[in-house]
Amino acid sequence: MLLQLNIQNFAIVRSLDIDWRKGMTTITGETGAGKSIAIDALGLCLGDRAITNVVRPNAKKAELAATFEVSQNKSAKKWLSSHDLLSDDECILRRVISAEGRSKAYINGSQVPLAQLKDIAQFLINIHGQHDHQLIVKANQQRKIIDEYAKHQHLLDDVLYYYQQWQSLNNELKQLHKSKEQREAKQQLLRYQLNELDEFSLQEGEFQTLENDYKRHSNGQQLLNGALQALQTLSEDENFNVTDSLRSNCEQLNELANMDPNLTEIAKTLGEALIQIEDANNELKHYYERLELDPQAYQMIEDRYSFAIQLAKKHQVTPEDLPRLHLEIKQALNLITSDGSRLDNVYIDIEKAKTHYQQAANTLTTSRLKSAKQLSKKITASMKELNMEHGIFEVSVKPTESETLLPTGLDDINFLISLNPGQQLEAMNKVASGGELSRISLAMQVILANKVVTPTLIFDEVDVGISGPTAAMVGKKLQQLARNTQVICVTHLPQVASKGHQQLIVTKLTDGQHTETKVTELSNNGRVQEIARLLAGDKITDNSLANAQELLAS
Repeated sequence: MLLQLNIQNFAIVRSLDIDWRKGMTTITGETGAGKSIAIDALGLCLGDRAITNVVRPNAKKAELAATFEVSQNKSAKKWLSSHDLLSDDECILRRVISAEGRSKAYINGSQVPLAQLKDIAQFLINIHGQHDHQLIVKANQQRKIIDEYAKHQHLLDDVLYYYQQWQSLNNELKQLHKSKEQREAKQQLLRYQLNELDEFSLQEGEFQTLENDYKRHSNGQQLLNGALQALQTLSEDENFNVTDSLRSNCEQLNELANMDPNLTEIAKTLGEALIQIEDANNELKHYYERLELDPQAYQMIEDRYSFAIQLAKKHQVTPEDLPRLHLEIKQALNLITSDGSRLDNVYIDIEKAKTHYQQAANTLTTSRLKSAKQLSKKITASMKELNMEHGIFEVSVKPTESETLLPTGLDDINFLISLNPGQQLEAMNKVASGGELSRISLAMQVILANKVVTPTLIFDEVDVGISGPTAAMVGKKLQQLARNTQVICVTHLPQVASKGHQQLIVTKLTDGQHTETKVTELSNNGRVQEIARLLAGDKITDNSLANAQELLAS
């Protein structure tokens, strides 16, 4: 419940502290005194948008703080805990607004985004404004009312989920159709490129082999001549060759080593060198014998080598990267082909999503019909209590005429009323006057308040257009509501004001230069005087005082 509201430099309030009690609190005051100023300040604590003129003239900033007791409020404590903002059994919402319009929000002393004030507010308080009766004639508001009464948010969530899925698939379908021509053109290009690379079929590492073969064949004669010349020097020249000369030297040194051991290592080294030269000579001879100058083979190697270079330039890659490019094009073509087949699958997925949506919407319709029947009976009964003896109220739930799916289901919801015997049920705005709409709206708010439990309910002049016995019944209903919920009611009706367990009066003071609003809790005697003023106006008589005492006693 709301415990305290502190207001500093807000509008025409310089400084104000209001302590709130359990049960029903009524707020009264003369016209223009600012009876709704506390509600406006509270709205800012709950995340309403701030404008620059909320700051009191000549002040730098306005500061507003609302303290709520949350020890029994499981939903609020869960939210605070999940955001690391839980502090004992109180929740303090604070708002600081500069004269330039800049705003800061705090929860339990921690600065938070403004949106978090709105998030926590739904678990703390529910405000019904004096213009709510103007909203209930609107179709979307009527739908919200029946859904709020039915408490089937999970069904609304299901419908919205499948609607969003269906809508997303339709958007994908449009995109697929839009890109179809581009996809087909790209597919044609990729297929041409893939055929070319398939035909060439360069394997991983093949280009390096091609390059080596190309160099060998293109320099074949030079390699033959060089190898032959080396063989002549090593072993083939009869007049002089390295192998024979080195062998002769090895034999000579081995003989000398018998005479002088110091020559043994030298002879051994030369012997090893001779073995290596003979091995090299043999390998060179094999190389020379295998080296062929085949013009036909060379032509094939040259053609493939040259084409690999041309193909690489065409695709702006290195020849070594052609196998990787080949694989990438193949994958891209597979992907774009699957995009084409996705078009067929999207149609199937759309139908599935539509079927799921219709099932969820039908379940929602069933729940709405059940709740509509209950709400119709309750509001009809409440209308009779509020001096509309022949009133009949009906919530009409019929299939929508829309040809497309809607995020809120497939129902057209209309509030219909009949106020006189034999009169047909018609839309509210065609039949009811402003006062009658106010009474019906109040009946709804009381019924919904009983159904959707919030620790604190505020009614801001919702009794506009109501008087006499009806006003007494309104006060009685609000008092009944206050048995389980804290009710705060801004009113101009003595029949309603007298039902409060606590009564506050709003007064406006001025010295000719400055104006200030004060909120004061009335004593028992003060309440008699204020109720009498509401009954008789500024001229309070003995009769009005007696009537005031009678109202308070009842």
